[in-house]
Amino acid sequence: MVYVMKTGVDDAKAAMRTIFPETPLQLNEHLSRRYGADIWLKREDLSPVRSYKIRGAFNFLRKAITTGASGKTFVCASAGNHAQGFAFVCRHFEVPGIVFMPVTTPQQKIDKTRIFGGEFITIKLVGDIFDQCYAAARAHVEEIGGMMVPPFDDLDIIEGQATVAAEISTQLPDGVLPDLVILPVGGGGLASGVTGYLKDAVAAEGFLFTEPTGAPSLKKSLEAGSPITLSKVDNFVDGAAVARIGDLNFEALKGFSSSQVMLVPENAICVTMTDMLNVEGVVLEPAGGLSITALSLLPREKIAGKTIVCIVSGGNFDFERLPDVKERAMRYAGLKKYFILRLPQRPGALRDFLNLLGPDDDIARFEYLKKSARNFGSILIGIETTASENFAGLYERFEGAGLGYEDITENEILANLII
Repeated sequence: MVYVMKTGVDDAKAAMRTIFPETPLQLNEHLSRRYGADIWLKREDLSPVRSYKIRGAFNFLRKAITTGASGKTFVCASAGNHAQGFAFVCRHFEVPGIVFMPVTTPQQKIDKTRIFGGEFITIKLVGDIFDQCYAAARAHVEEIGGMMVPPFDDLDIIEGQATVAAEISTQLPDGVLPDLVILPVGGGGLASGVTGYLKDAVAAEGFLFTEPTGAPSLKKSLEAGSPITLSKVDNFVDGAAVARIGDLNFEALKGFSSSQVMLVPENAICVTMTDMLNVEGVVLEPAGGLSITALSLLPREKIAGKTIVCIVSGGNFDFERLPDVKERAMRYAGLKKYFILRLPQRPGALRDFLNLLGPDDDIARFEYLKKSARNFGSILIGIETTASENFAGLYERFEGAGLGYEDITENEILANLII
């Protein structure tokens, strides 16, 4: 069994204050009013590297250096938050570190990692996918006699991530305990540490784990009774898109029910990201939106009047992805749909179609798919509207006009090919 010792976590928390202040636990009035509950956000997006990953990396290196590993070169494999936290900590301790990243890593992430690590970090770009990159990092560790700093499957990493819970326990008002703690899950390091530290304050059923629908490694593993490796992972929620939960992490979480793991649709997370940006001015990465999105999927009667803590795991978001996030959000909210229309090739056919649109409907995309047809032409059209119920009326007008059409909004194969 994996245990988190509170004394060890508290020591890690105290040591961590030499590198950054505790992240705030904020009562969010916007969400609290919406759900009729006290919604507290643990803002890990406000750490120096905009994610909680700095905690585990700090604790790992702190302990390794204390036990005589200061002469070693530390190595990690990551294209995201773990790399940035690792780099920041290497610079703090003034120890050499090597970060292995896939060749396909966006330049922005490479640049941020280099800035955080400065002269103490070397970046190696290897492989097209993470598995190739990780294998190269492991081989290099063996070659140089270095020390691998894992992202989640390690006791010192888990202990470091548990400092999130240690801070929460002192930041809530006196006498207030959470009825529900909502946790994002990728490899399981954060969930293992937080549940271990809070086990005496929060009932087992008071934890809710959230995973993206396209990467349900914890849920599938709990259902199977042992860690399983997913054959396919949707990488949209890149901070939580893990094919296999860590072995130590599963050991710490195996006592929970698979029914306590909520699978959150990727497009629903996009609604949260745009809402928090527009209303609160909070920038979230997809994984950072997991716990907040869960609120919209829970039955209202289960959360009304409750004290709920949502851990916001990170805010490293590349704004070049914003158009895709907005697109996904509108589709999930039912405000945008795509159709393939079959229009007759005659004068006035397009005008007749336009007359079917309502006053709040707007054409966002129009493209001929088959330009050589003699009698009918196929058209891809995207329509945006201001309220999802407007599409019901549009369907009726399509049917009444005898218009041939197919709604391909949720057709994954066609949408990936032509949208």
